[in-house]
Amino acid sequence: MSERKFMLCATILWACALGIGAAPKSPPKPLYEQRFRANIHGIGKFFMGRQISHVMGHRGASWLERPEREREEGTTEMINCLKLRPGDHVADIGVGTGYIAWRMAKKVGQKGTVYGVDIQPEMLAHLKRNMAKRGITNVKGVQGTIKDPKLKPNSLDFVIMVDVYHEFSFPYEMMQGIVKALKPGGRVAFVEYRGEDPKVPIKRLHKMTEAQVKKEAALFSLKHVETYKKLPWQHVIFFQKVASK
Repeated sequence: MSERKFMLCATILWACALGIGAAPKSPPKPLYEQRFRANIHGIGKFFMGRQISHVMGHRGASWLERPEREREEGTTEMINCLKLRPGDHVADIGVGTGYIAWRMAKKVGQKGTVYGVDIQPEMLAHLKRNMAKRGITNVKGVQGTIKDPKLKPNSLDFVIMVDVYHEFSFPYEMMQGIVKALKPGGRVAFVEYRGEDPKVPIKRLHKMTEAQVKKEAALFSLKHVETYKKLPWQHVIFFQKVASK
C-alpha cells in the first residue's frame, strides 16, 4: 500500500472512531404517534416506540428536596461524575427547585454559569428563592417552552437533564435546541432511572433504558462517550456534540 493510501485510510479510521462526519439518522415519519388505551401514567403520545410520561408539576416540588434523595440517588457521586470544570457554562433542563443546579454552581465557580431552564414559572420562583437562601449568584433562571429551551446557540460546555427527558412532550424539538446550544465538543448527559432494572421503585414510564436513550440521541450530531452505572437507581448517559455532514 502506498504511503498516500495508508495515510488516507488512517484518517478515515480516526474520524470514524471519533464519530466525526457520522450523519445523524433521519427522524421517524410521522414524528409522533397518538394512541388510545395507553399507559395511564403517560400522555398517549409516542416517540420512537416510547410513550411520553406526564410532567411532574410544581406541586411536587417538595419531592425534589426530600431528605432521602441523596441516599436513593447518590447525588454527590452523580455531581462528581459529571467532571465539571471551573468556568464552565452549563444548563440544567427541568431545573425545578435547583437541587442539582446549586451543586453544579459550586463546581463551575463564579466564572461559570448554570442556566436553570424550566417551563413552569412556579418552579423558577422556587429556584430563585432557593438560590437566594444559599447565596448562589451564578444560577440564572430561564423560561423555556415545551419545544424550545431558549438557550443561546454554541454557548454551553455541558447540558444535563435529570429525570426529565422522558417527560418532554416534544423531545425531538427540545433536543434540537439543546444540541444547537452546545459548543462543538460540548457534552450532554441524560440522567434517567434505569428502565432495565425492575427493582428500581419508579413508575415504568418515568424510567428509560440505555438502549432507548441511545436510539433517540442517534437522531442528532451526538456521539455516545460513556454511561456511568454506579448510582443506586439511575444511569448517567453522556454524549458529545460532533461535526455532522
